[in-house]
Amino acid sequence: MAVGFLGHEVSDLCLGKPALRSLPLTATLSDAVSALKRSGETSLSVWSCDHSYECECQCECVGKISMVDIICFLCRDENLNRVSSVFQSPISLLLDKDSSSVVRHVEPHSSLLEAIDFMLEGAQNLVVPIESRISKSSKKTLAKGPSFGSTLHNGHEYCWITQEDVVRFLLNSISAFAPVASLSIELLGIIDTDTLAIPYYQPAYAAIEAIALSSKHQTSVAIVDEQGCLIGEISPYMLACCDETVAAAMATLSAGDLMAYMDYVGPPDELVHLVKTRLQEKNLKPMLNLMEEFPLSSSLSSSSCSSSDDEEISVLRRGMSASYSARRVRKSEALVCHPKSSLVAVLIQALAHRVNYIWVIEDDCTLTGIVTYSGMLKVIREHFRSLA
Repeated sequence: MAVGFLGHEVSDLCLGKPALRSLPLTATLSDAVSALKRSGETSLSVWSCDHSYECECQCECVGKISMVDIICFLCRDENLNRVSSVFQSPISLLLDKDSSSVVRHVEPHSSLLEAIDFMLEGAQNLVVPIESRISKSSKKTLAKGPSFGSTLHNGHEYCWITQEDVVRFLLNSISAFAPVASLSIELLGIIDTDTLAIPYYQPAYAAIEAIALSSKHQTSVAIVDEQGCLIGEISPYMLACCDETVAAAMATLSAGDLMAYMDYVGPPDELVHLVKTRLQEKNLKPMLNLMEEFPLSSSLSSSSCSSSDDEEISVLRRGMSASYSARRVRKSEALVCHPKSSLVAVLIQALAHRVNYIWVIEDDCTLTGIVTYSGMLKVIREHFRSLA
């Protein structure tokens, strides 16, 4: 069973995956915001293309961008008072210097184990060429280089494989690593105690660097009380479903108020008023203009997720997508487990809620640490190595 499982190729994980929509490296933040809202995706691939070749353009995926990156960039001290000009900045400024390691090109015949190794080395997304559904005539038209939202590069369409895809694939063959799956996360030693956390009453802008770091490592920022008990979280997944106006709330509210602002029921009117008042007090007129230019109701038609459900429409009118609220819990409500929870139980919990991590707490709700897909994959990879 294990030998057969180890023989799977990356292409097996690509079945049914949509073609990547892309942004050129020369795009601006304004372009990225528009593309994200049109695409319905929480992130878009960024491509660098060399047009010097006579036959066709040579392209490489060099990173990805989401609303999290844009919001954190807007909240930098040097950008708060020049919002309009910031939106004309190239998206290359938002890409980490090591962003090329965040995405990695792999061949369809690469093995599942190779894919896991790449992810344990830091790759979040594996870019894989897939069979193109574009006609030959269209390929010739697009050969000179990608346009906004283009899915064709180097004569191919691509998809990307995430840690969630790999973990879901592994779950379908759980008997291949059954001895490990039944052990507790405490016994396996995969509880990471080096967590990102911020006190409930601390200003939310103090967490900007932590949020950016959590996005890079696919974790989250915990909100804790004075006793270290977990109250909620500010999650990159949550922010990715918001629009750019949330930057104003992040620049003015406490961490606890920011959670309430982004909850699935939408920001209370008093918090919206508080944000505007504090923007005026801080003389942050450009950020205030941003809220006025894109009112919270404006994202209904451009949201990444649409639904006829009354509750979800209410969410959209408050300036955020309903994709994350599909969990049917408060957006800021953290998913938790206990040190004695088994690996398979935590794995299923994370997959069910479409997150890459689960917080670990004690019986008194004290935050112990966090378990991530990376930690789970490391244990599973070691198990496979022992079988080789």
